[in-house]
Amino acid sequence: MWARLGAAGRGGNSSALALLISPGADPATDSRTGVSVDHSVLGLLVWALIADTTYHLHAAYSWVMFVSIFLWIVTVLFFMTYLLQLQLKFYVIPWPLVLMIFNAAATILYVTAFVTCAAAVQPTSWRQWDYNRRAAASFFACLTMITYGASTFFSFRAWKGLGSNAATSQVTDHM
Repeated sequence: MWARLGAAGRGGNSSALALLISPGADPATDSRTGVSVDHSVLGLLVWALIADTTYHLHAAYSWVMFVSIFLWIVTVLFFMTYLLQLQLKFYVIPWPLVLMIFNAAATILYVTAFVTCAAAVQPTSWRQWDYNRRAAASFFACLTMITYGASTFFSFRAWKGLGSNAATSQVTDHM
């Protein structure tokens, strides 16, 4: 694999990242790369917006911080595993099932974090910028929850075999 990094690659693609991710995949069109980046960026926004407030004075925001930081770290680890193709080395692990379970658990945790964050936003805050940041963190927690929910759906489809069934996979043309 490393010998091919200097080469032009398949189909004239000279991107080293395309060769690292998958020999035949284009990272710009691969849904796993885009969704993982979306999770990372949105989770980082939730984390940064809450961290920039006086969250330590409210126990509810400590839960939101825990969920956002923990899931951000695990998402980055899964992304690095995919980026470095470590899933090919650990072939005995059912990766579609692992990703589906992780995405479902992350969706549930972000539902609780979103509800907690949204319920704890008080418009009568003594610091107006804390209110704005907490409200923005609630919005981005909702977006992150939706992206994890969509990833759960797509992970479920990948685990079940992309929706194909025995009847459609065995049809041949007898002309």
